[in-house]
Amino acid sequence: MRGRVDLDPAASRSVARRIAEQSVVLLTNDGLLPLAPASTGSPLRIAVVGPNADDALNLLGCYSFPGHVGTLHPEVPIGIEIRTVLEAVRTEYPLATVTYSPGVTVDGTDETGIAPAARAAADADLVIIVLGDRPGLFGRGTSGEGCDAESLELPGRQWRLLDAVLTSGTPVVTLLVAGRPHFLHDAPERSAAVLQSFFPGEEGAGALAGVISGRVNPSGRLPVSVPNHAGGQPGGYLAAPLGSLNEVSNLDPTARFAFGHGLGYSRFEWTDAAIGAASMTTDAATTVTLTVTNAGALAGADVVQLYLHDPVASVVRPVNRLIGYARVELDAGASARVEFTVHADLSAFTGRDGDRIVEPGALELRLGHSSALVAAPLNLRLTGPVRTVDHTRALVAAATVAPR
Repeated sequence: MRGRVDLDPAASRSVARRIAEQSVVLLTNDGLLPLAPASTGSPLRIAVVGPNADDALNLLGCYSFPGHVGTLHPEVPIGIEIRTVLEAVRTEYPLATVTYSPGVTVDGTDETGIAPAARAAADADLVIIVLGDRPGLFGRGTSGEGCDAESLELPGRQWRLLDAVLTSGTPVVTLLVAGRPHFLHDAPERSAAVLQSFFPGEEGAGALAGVISGRVNPSGRLPVSVPNHAGGQPGGYLAAPLGSLNEVSNLDPTARFAFGHGLGYSRFEWTDAAIGAASMTTDAATTVTLTVTNAGALAGADVVQLYLHDPVASVVRPVNRLIGYARVELDAGASARVEFTVHADLSAFTGRDGDRIVEPGALELRLGHSSALVAAPLNLRLTGPVRTVDHTRALVAAATVAPR
């Protein structure tokens, strides 16, 4: 007889928890967060709203076993413990009075639950609304393989729900549990805070609740852009110059939140940005360095991003291309020196004859907080002949972080 196999050991849960906590992206914050749980006084009234607030499976991706196979066998227990966001909020705020109103389903058309949800929001001190997608396959979800979207509007009637809750007059923390970025209308301006997570997994609910309370200092950065239009513009951050705002098109494709964007509860300062050699041959390497200081009152992590800008090439290039990054974890008041090794290979692109080449010429290395927020541009010139490279070329600017 075969023995039982533990497919969800404590060590794996610990890794899932750390990944979830580091992946949550704080898009906006008007200063309400972090909102620490009260230990005394009148209980905080929290209204938890939204179709993804009390659904554990919607924290998982479309290829998770519980969602991919388990939904076809509803009589079989899921087999692992997955807290919902509602349960996690109740755990995070044990003295609070927490109510729940789904309002709408993820992609349904019934709006009768919107009014009760709006009333619950008006009667609360804080609203946590959890919106987004239902993972699935081949049309069984709103995100996943075979689940394409005509528009980046929130599925179903979720925007109507969010709009009604934002009108309640109660501070609203908007949580997005989704498989793609969505058009948020004016919710970023009207919400006290907006958090984005991309199907954060079995420990995702606790991570989201922990970010709200401040138990987790958010440090996630967007791996995609969040659009400013329902039509999906921009297509991606790797756009050529004509893919940016220009005089040729009447549309503004500027992202609402750019690739690499993310906030936290600490304040970081960058100083002493420098390049090791401002000129080198097409087969050499240089360094880019800077000092990062946590000037805030809380320990936290910053993500230093290094982009390459090639202003003139034989083939049109993206305005910005990420070539390296470093996650820098610092206690309050501490500093670290970050160094990137930048090989000329990182400027390579497919030329007009189909070969992968490194061209001589002027480049700009950009240290940025996101693809749209450059903090320190550094000029670099490549000299020598055009060089053909292959699969052995350098693919990333390796980073080292040293405490100071």
